[in-house]
Amino acid sequence: MSTLTPTAHVADFAKTKRIVRFIGVRVLLALITLWLLSMIVFAGGQLLPGDVGRAILGPLADARAVAALNHQLGVDRPLLTQYAGWISHFLRGDMGESYAFRAPVAPFIGNALWASAKLGALAFVVVVPLGIAGGVYAALHAGRWIDRLISIGGLTATVVPEFVSSIVLILIFGVWLQWLPIEATAPADAGILTQLKHLILPVLPLVFVFFGYIARMARAGTVEALDADYTRTAILKGLPQRVVILRHVLRNALLPTITVAATQLGYMIGGLVVVETLFHYQGIGSLIYTAARGKDFPMLEAGVLTIGVIYTAANLIADALYVVLNPRLRTTDSSGDAR
Repeated sequence: MSTLTPTAHVADFAKTKRIVRFIGVRVLLALITLWLLSMIVFAGGQLLPGDVGRAILGPLADARAVAALNHQLGVDRPLLTQYAGWISHFLRGDMGESYAFRAPVAPFIGNALWASAKLGALAFVVVVPLGIAGGVYAALHAGRWIDRLISIGGLTATVVPEFVSSIVLILIFGVWLQWLPIEATAPADAGILTQLKHLILPVLPLVFVFFGYIARMARAGTVEALDADYTRTAILKGLPQRVVILRHVLRNALLPTITVAATQLGYMIGGLVVVETLFHYQGIGSLIYTAARGKDFPMLEAGVLTIGVIYTAANLIADALYVVLNPRLRTTDSSGDAR
């Protein structure tokens, strides 16, 4: 039998209601964001210079053939009609047909997304533990040389663009030392170890960029938690330092890192245009870049909106975890004001 009093039951119900309302508001805002993104993506595609029919048929094609192809593809219809048709089909799972390949877009998006997911996931599992460990270690040695080394090194790596670090890595490990393959795409019959070897070089620039973000967040949260009253109370109780760090400091210090890590996961999957281009990797970023150059609107719009869905889902998961793990957020109303 439950030992909770009626008052406790009411309090638990109120907390659950606030959590559901908090997440519900985030879901509603996410849907609005995706709707606005769809309009921006569609409008941006229309603003690209050039003519769709001309891009497909070539510069020497007859004007009547170009006009006929534009009419066949429907790009000569009013913009609102085009948008309504595109978004309604997208919501039903139909991403349309590629202008360049004259085939459904969805398989291309799925294959490219899977390739980018492998690259992003590998970078994620490397940089998140490394960044958290570096930030926590720096906070535990705040003010010392190792703290300054981690902080300055992480900041320096963060501000260096991916194309710069990628080129340096290619020259050192791919050309001069010849330790690692330059191309990220492994042969079709390659085993898991060979695939991982091909992905090491493109993963390193991502680790360099995101290590600084995650380490700074972990360090700031750890420093704040070390100065908190509950940490001093745990120390005064005589608890070992290891127990204090694991049970009290890290549990509270790493909550902000959840949001940062989720945001970086979305970028690692969808924002890899530079890395994928330099390392000849057929991911979603490379696919979007190619579609933009060829004015392949269905491919371009579906790719960008798919990335938007990934970003939104990652942030929703982060919000849900954050509100569940953080007791202070469990006692806030939907507007975020503490009760």
